[in-house]
Amino acid sequence: MKKQFLEAGKVVGTHGLRGEIRVECWCDSPDYLARFKTLYFDEGAVKVKVKSRPHKNIVLTKPEGVDTVEDAQKLRGRVLYINRDDVKLPDGVNFIQDLIGCRVLDSDDNSVCYGEITDVFKTGANDVYTVKNGEKEFLVPVVDSIVTEKNVDGGYVLVKPIKGLFGDED
Repeated sequence: MKKQFLEAGKVVGTHGLRGEIRVECWCDSPDYLARFKTLYFDEGAVKVKVKSRPHKNIVLTKPEGVDTVEDAQKLRGRVLYINRDDVKLPDGVNFIQDLIGCRVLDSDDNSVCYGEITDVFKTGANDVYTVKNGEKEFLVPVVDSIVTEKNVDGGYVLVKPIKGLFGDED
């Protein structure tokens, strides 16, 4: 089931004396997170208006109602969320959090399950899924010749494995 509120970053410190916070960005880029005018704390329970700007590899954010460095310091360590409804994703693009937990199935034989996606990381050329099956862990490159279908609503990803991808020699 897709979450309505998605983790977007973590407050890692303060900036200046007027209540600005430093946010470690968990989105594609600090520019992406900085464009949101509303963010949330407590998994969406607390809505806060913000003014943000990217700064190197972080986002500097000024939450409404946080006006001193002492107020900002109280937010350190808290996770910020975005609302799924505030985002329009292009076709074929998914939130990483939606892919986590999807079963990885063989595209030729859907009864063969290689495990579940536990992480997604970027390599520059393509994303890579970390797939875990019990104690075994596999890395699956997200390229069209291997990942043939992503269905986050159905909770699965279809793959056409190449030799050695899942530890087999055949």
